[in-house]
Amino acid sequence: MRNLIYSGQLGPGEVVPGEQELAESFGVSRITAKRALNEMAAAGLVVRERGRGTRVVLRPPAPSVTTSLEGWLENISLMGIATEAHVLEFDYVPANEDVASALKVDHGQSVQRSVRVRSLDGDTMSYLVTWLPEDIGRGFERDDLSRYALLTLLERAGVKVASAHQTVSATLADPAVAAALGIDPGAPLLEVRRLVFDASDRPVEYIRVLYRPDRYRFEMDLKRVHRDEGMRWAAQPAATPEAFFDNKQA
Repeated sequence: MRNLIYSGQLGPGEVVPGEQELAESFGVSRITAKRALNEMAAAGLVVRERGRGTRVVLRPPAPSVTTSLEGWLENISLMGIATEAHVLEFDYVPANEDVASALKVDHGQSVQRSVRVRSLDGDTMSYLVTWLPEDIGRGFERDDLSRYALLTLLERAGVKVASAHQTVSATLADPAVAAALGIDPGAPLLEVRRLVFDASDRPVEYIRVLYRPDRYRFEMDLKRVHRDEGMRWAAQPAATPEAFFDNKQA
């Protein structure tokens, strides 16, 4: 529901579905739906009025760009609110071997390729290179990438994003990336590669994101537990892995 508000799908003053409707839509109890609406009201996203229902406030507060690893993809739409995107490149190019293999298209087939830089509080944070199948890419234009998160654009185009495979590693900034991020060539970067699939298991997005480690980090709470194979570290159930944007407000 927060994502619907921040992405603009539920605009200022619009009525939010009631407790019973939410309970039926999400398959939860009415008590859970009521708690969710109360939490949204406490966060300043909506106002609840007896006899008038629940409405989106005119100016919801800026979201905190902090998310559990499990919720990373879902909260990507919030990034469009908290950060600014600058599109460096936008074109349709022949798919190289790596991209063709990832998107399951023929080598040399036309795909949309975009390069963006995202900034947080005026400082560059990430360098993103994205490839989409051409038929999906034609659903939006270059200017849209400056205004909305790509996941939001995909969903607005009717793509039902269902799953993703993601890897996280480290790399060094080449001269082009360094210039775009305002860092020295050879500076360390956090590299995330993500392949996104729709409900029919079709690859719909292949993205490589390079994060400045001084602006982006992972934190995890661990607990020492006993398993059949012996003692090991495990993430605490109440504290899932989190990705933090160091947004100067902490």
